[in-house]
Amino acid sequence: MGDGFLDRVEENAAVQTWAEKTQREKGDSLDEGYVSDLWDFTRVTVAQNNLQELKEIWDQWNNEVRQLFYLNYGDLPYLLDVKVDKRLFRALAQFWNPAYSCFTFGKVDLVPTIDE
Repeated sequence: MGDGFLDRVEENAAVQTWAEKTQREKGDSLDEGYVSDLWDFTRVTVAQNNLQELKEIWDQWNNEVRQLFYLNYGDLPYLLDVKVDKRLFRALAQFWNPAYSCFTFGKVDLVPTIDE
């Protein structure tokens, strides 16, 4: 599994290089003169489902089945143990830029991946 992580780091670096090169060549995808306007206040309701049943199914599988699932779906099973921080979610929602589908902090844009 450790090699898979390093492969993804290399893939992410290649994607970042490609994205930067493409943006330099083709420019921005938004209309010229568009200015992002983020909301001052965002209301977010956060709920986390009870995943106990899915955790029990995962626990019943042997290592071979888990590895097969991991190969097909990546790190998805690890999301079963993630606790949602409601305050963090609300804070991040304020910085979500729907025009770019990314988070904007000042002049820095961040695009999370499912792995992150």
